[in-house]
Amino acid sequence: MRFHNAGADVFIPDGLDPEAALARTTHLCIAAHQDDVEIMAYHGIAQCFGRQDRWFSAVVVTNGAGSARSGIYAGYTDDEMQRVRLKEQRKAAYVGEYGFQAQLGYSSAQVKHAGEDGPVEDLKQILLGARPEIVYLHNLADKHDTHIGVALRAIAALRAVRDQVRPQKVYGCEVWRDLDWLPDEDKQALPVSARSNVAAALVGVFDSQVSGGKRYDLATAGRRLAHATYHAAHATDQESALSFAMDLTPLVEKPELPVSDYILSFIDRFRADVDKRLKVAANTARSGA
Repeated sequence: MRFHNAGADVFIPDGLDPEAALARTTHLCIAAHQDDVEIMAYHGIAQCFGRQDRWFSAVVVTNGAGSARSGIYAGYTDDEMQRVRLKEQRKAAYVGEYGFQAQLGYSSAQVKHAGEDGPVEDLKQILLGARPEIVYLHNLADKHDTHIGVALRAIAALRAVRDQVRPQKVYGCEVWRDLDWLPDEDKQALPVSARSNVAAALVGVFDSQVSGGKRYDLATAGRRLAHATYHAAHATDQESALSFAMDLTPLVEKPELPVSDYILSFIDRFRADVDKRLKVAANTARSGA
């Protein structure tokens, strides 16, 4: 297994040969930064935790440079912070019992550049080795440009290998923009109630981020609880934690489908839903019903 960056890091928590470890993958997350995996794809981690017939694998595409830092990390250089974040991501893989993990080490500028071949070629190699059933990507309404860049590179890779690799589902997940605005029929509601202790530990191991100025641990748990509580207005909660995702599977099944048209269709349906409710309320007020 050879990647474009000489410094790419592969970590197998149980020590299996990398090719064999990758081949056992059933659930695969392709994320931009260290700790994105644990925030956006806990559904897959929980589905595979403690199992021998399901394995979660993670790919972190960028090197983690440029992150916010304070406290003991305030004086760290970008190179020092990259080493810290790589180590933290390895800790998360161990805690979450990942089957395979790769950190590809690209800069944000590289993954945001559509003409950069390296990320797509590396992801194609991983997809062909893993042949996952489920894939977790960043959602394409996210507000972080690097997340969008990584998601687009991952979709390009999935489209390139679609004759050999056909995931059952490709989810676009939450990190830097919630998806509670999606109409209910478009929401992919992913249960993430299981093992709240493991979920907390996975985000908590990223000390450079949490104590460095960003309370992702509290924010992630709070968002999942809020989604579970506010998901259904007229029913009791069935889960104590939910993550929302958009279904990106059609973008792989229909490679001719323009990405922006597909994503904007979610927004169009949201707009139509808001418009309909306002008109119903206005008509009800006029009729006195």
